[in-house]
Amino acid sequence: MKKIFVVALGIMLCTGISNLQAQNDNSETPNFSKLDASPMDLALYRNQENEPMARIIYSRPQKREREVFGKLVPYGEVWRTGANEATELTLYEDMKVAGETVPKGTYTLYTIPEEKEWTVILNKKTHTWGAYEYASEEDFVRINVPVRKAPNNIEALSMAFEQVEDGANLLIGWDDRYIKVPFKESM
Repeated sequence: MKKIFVVALGIMLCTGISNLQAQNDNSETPNFSKLDASPMDLALYRNQENEPMARIIYSRPQKREREVFGKLVPYGEVWRTGANEATELTLYEDMKVAGETVPKGTYTLYTIPEEKEWTVILNKKTHTWGAYEYASEEDFVRINVPVRKAPNNIEALSMAFEQVEDGANLLIGWDDRYIKVPFKESM
């Protein structure tokens, strides 16, 4: 009985090693990349009739005990408002942003953070990496919004739409602060 057990154990070990080698053979196994340090996310705003009105796609950098605003994200400089590719906003219908009608379409959302106020920019140039290709002549809308104190620490940059009468506020928060960008449905 003891010999059968030892033989069976030996066969199982050899089979396991053989399977492990097959899994490590790159010619047979797809090469999946590691999870991005700043994973991509999106937020969607739907109106009362559940129709999509706006979508934002962005990458979510993590705080990781770093000083975010004024250090990692410098004050007074154009920021891609996330990591990796610049943040992309798609409007499925014409919307008003600070009284300015913005036609449906896709825009890059940049910000210029300051301590008490941020400038929010909708720019016509899309599919850009970071803020390296930012050109102010492509700005469609610029508005200033106040910085608010977050009730909790926000570890990863986060965006969400908050439904309000006739539209939504885009909430952008990270670390200990957030802003609201007002979008109104264009009538």
